[in-house]
Amino acid sequence: MDSNASPNLLSVRDLVVAFDTDKGEVRAVDGVSFDVPRGKTLGIVGESGCGKSVTAFSIMRLLPQPAGRILGGKILFEGRDLITISDDEMHAIRGNRIGIVFQEPLSALNPVQSIGRQISEVFLLHKTSDKAEALKMSVEMLRHVGIPAPESRAAEFPHQLSGGMRQRVVIAMALACKPSLLVADEPTTALDVTIQAQILELLRELQAEMGMSVILITHDLGVIAENCDNVVVMYAGRIAERGPVDNLFSQPAHPYTKGLLSSIPRLENERKTRLSTIDGLVPALTEMPQGCRFQNRCPWAIDRCREQPPLETIAKDHDVACWRWREVVEAPAPAGREKP
Repeated sequence: MDSNASPNLLSVRDLVVAFDTDKGEVRAVDGVSFDVPRGKTLGIVGESGCGKSVTAFSIMRLLPQPAGRILGGKILFEGRDLITISDDEMHAIRGNRIGIVFQEPLSALNPVQSIGRQISEVFLLHKTSDKAEALKMSVEMLRHVGIPAPESRAAEFPHQLSGGMRQRVVIAMALACKPSLLVADEPTTALDVTIQAQILELLRELQAEMGMSVILITHDLGVIAENCDNVVVMYAGRIAERGPVDNLFSQPAHPYTKGLLSSIPRLENERKTRLSTIDGLVPALTEMPQGCRFQNRCPWAIDRCREQPPLETIAKDHDVACWRWREVVEAPAPAGREKP
């Protein structure tokens, strides 16, 4: 079948990723599946350590070696399984057909190379062998992502730019070859709120212009609500819930999703109550409970939760892994606590 005939640019199926530790092998991602439709944005949300970034690095084949490895599953991109293709084939795709924006731009950029030279390397690798042409294309790319005076900025070094400027440079590098898929791993974490909004608006504009698909990884549900078509909620390496953003926000069916949504600050909180919180901590990868991994923090937990619930379809494209999802849907959101 022609890969272009599929509505999905990327399909991840039953992905399992493990790491070797002093306490043995642990599974950081355990049976994760999702689709990224062409031209759409998929959000992946969850607490730190839930497996979001590991999933992204697996797609890019950038897992730390030799500790990290993919144990099973498929990552189908434009009809090709990225897990089984050769290193040379992956090298041709990474940075060309798939771009990535890393969480911290200062660590993603080489401190001793000029901005222009670093972007030029992308063009020299995938588009041209002419260094002058590559630099010209780099300057144009800086202009494209909204950096003023791009000719002079291209000669500067990362430490000479602000955090927002550095993130724009990283976006320029990721989009230099006009990829069909962009993986944005917490692209606004280290930025203040105003700059966050500018970066997200820039990504939306570039996505509309290029028609690319986006995987947006974040812990911020507000970012998900404003920028994504579909969302995957991850907890402790597994999918708790996935579906269209509107469905999931209006009818959360997993206790974890409901807890996350209840913890969002709201301006109409006239009673000045404390924010609702999810009690407890994410279990360590070496100490995962049997069955549902959220059971030790879940107010709906019962004995059956010692068995892992399957991802059950509860509405069109809306799936949840919870034995008691019906009760969760019908229950009111947890109330905040009165301030003393």
